[in-house]
Amino acid sequence: MVAAAAAMAADEAGTGGLGCSVSVRCFPAPRPRSLGSRAGAERCPRRAGAGSARRPVLRDHRRGAGAAAVVEDDRDVPSCPALRGHRWARPAAVRTSVTSRYEMRYRSTTGQEEAALAAATAREADAALHLLQDTTLGSLTMYVVPETSSLLPQGINVYVGKHRSALVRAVGSLAALQARLREVTQLMSFTATSIAAALSDRVPDGQLSPDARRYLKSSLGYEITFSLLNPDPKSHTVDWDIEGAVNRYVKPVLDKLSLVANFSVDSQILYYAVLGVTPRYDKESSSFLLSAHSLPHVINPVEARLGSSAASLYPVLNFLLYVPERSHSPLYIQDKDGAPVSTNAFHSPRWGGIMVYNVEAPASPQASLPLHVDVDMARVMEVFLAQLRLLFGLSREEVPTEFLLEGPGNEGLADWELDHLLWAHTVENIATVSTTLTSLAQLLDKIGNIVIKDDVASEVYRAVASVQSAVTKLSLGHLHAAFQASKEAVTSSERAFFDPSLLHLLYFPDDQKFAIYIPLFLPMAVPILLSLAKIVRETRLRKKEPTKMD
Repeated sequence: MVAAAAAMAADEAGTGGLGCSVSVRCFPAPRPRSLGSRAGAERCPRRAGAGSARRPVLRDHRRGAGAAAVVEDDRDVPSCPALRGHRWARPAAVRTSVTSRYEMRYRSTTGQEEAALAAATAREADAALHLLQDTTLGSLTMYVVPETSSLLPQGINVYVGKHRSALVRAVGSLAALQARLREVTQLMSFTATSIAAALSDRVPDGQLSPDARRYLKSSLGYEITFSLLNPDPKSHTVDWDIEGAVNRYVKPVLDKLSLVANFSVDSQILYYAVLGVTPRYDKESSSFLLSAHSLPHVINPVEARLGSSAASLYPVLNFLLYVPERSHSPLYIQDKDGAPVSTNAFHSPRWGGIMVYNVEAPASPQASLPLHVDVDMARVMEVFLAQLRLLFGLSREEVPTEFLLEGPGNEGLADWELDHLLWAHTVENIATVSTTLTSLAQLLDKIGNIVIKDDVASEVYRAVASVQSAVTKLSLGHLHAAFQASKEAVTSSERAFFDPSLLHLLYFPDDQKFAIYIPLFLPMAVPILLSLAKIVRETRLRKKEPTKMD
């Protein structure tokens, strides 16, 4: 029964079985009072009068692993867009595929939205509209403003805010506007590239970009370690306010990422810890250089000194601040083209990042040592947070010049980027549960005499129910509920798979039993069998001899 349940979960999850079909449900956009005469979402919208000045707004209810952009409009619609959508399906592997679709509807803005759109700048309008929007995870609203609107800067036709909204200038024909809306929706939604990156372990190498396998895998928790490396404490006394920097810069980001996973932060200072690579001295610049091809050799010697991942149950993200020793200062990092890196830092996928912090040489050669160094934590944390975004796959792709993307601010990531991360982790969790339960089912089929305890069986059934719930809720567009169900499924499946009673070394196949016991009992059985044969022969001989009568 447990093996059958695990195999059924693999089919339901769609990975390793019949394929994963993740769909989205179209939710009708909330209607302003002026549109109360419309009966339902399926009716064709009526054309507004010529004097109507209300701007259409695109509400993109991006649910599940895709986007259902539902568009409603009261004017300038040549045909009924009741269910005008875009659907694509990309196979992630031979037997794995994820499907997403976009459905659009138009409606007119409300009076409150009109007042918010009358702000002086797009940033102020985005902040005002955020208070009027639906804050549900996975929702998106795009506002179409007139071509002559001064809300957007000159030459900018699309403004993407840091919440779940965008402003689009109505330039060109209706077809051009709809194409631009689709482009913005794809920019802010779950794309085929994101799906492939989430299922990177199931996608052949030729179908993925080089960066697809660089992102962190989904986990229930992450540990972040900030380390200060001072290889020359006799020359430098380094002071860094890591606690204040974490509270000011890192904590707002982790508070927002708390929906994705649990985070723990610690710090340490390591003395006499060198990079393990001798930098090259450049006479022209009177500095030391680390070339790009030498950077991979930096991590292993340093990681041996960290010791942070030895007793960790979760992935560890290492952020190292290296103050070069006096004999190798100043130290600069070069890229592949030999140009200096502006941030003087680099990151390693799924591991962390290292930043080199140079200390200004004393004005007088007779200056007393050690020199006191106060680290500029604002500059350091700006680099570390950028590396954290790269590790989670939140790097922003190149956009057309007419697009303006608002920075995430102190929170480190925009609301729509958080939804993007939840989609990716939900799909990845479902795939992980499918793989785990499939492996467990194969183990149970391979070892017929294995004993399944009641608590292990309950975990398997709980994982099956949770993954089925995650797939269902994802198809209905309930992003947060689907993600929570996928986390529960991962927890139950891992708990069942790694239960000590299911260790395969505790159970021996029949061929191994014969291989172990035959060499032990065969030498003992040979003399016993010979003795039995001798006794049988003697017994037969006695029976053949005639009985002597007195």
